[in-house]
Amino acid sequence: MSERRASGRFPIERDVKYKVVSRRGQESGAGKTVNMSSSGILFSTEQVLQAGRQVEISVAWPAQLNNQTPLKLVARGRVVRVEDHQAAVEIQHYEFRTQANPMGAQLRAS
Repeated sequence: MSERRASGRFPIERDVKYKVVSRRGQESGAGKTVNMSSSGILFSTEQVLQAGRQVEISVAWPAQLNNQTPLKLVARGRVVRVEDHQAAVEIQHYEFRTQANPMGAQLRAS
């Protein structure tokens, strides 16, 4: 069986906050990353998320800006797989933000 993923996954455990916006309102929760790649994130969830939903994920990043300012990775994407209180998200957009100023994006990429 061949590997379907285009990019390698790395086992990284970091704190995650997530929110799903739907017609019924906004669901939010916390968890931990299980693994990450440049195109997706697998993370634990507090509640079962539905495949196909759009989600925003905030991950406490292990590196610091200028070795002093904490960073977080903020990614938006689509839930592509759900199993055992874990969700896999295909990243559609991401940016790094400083922890101290959540509105001030430092580095951007798509």
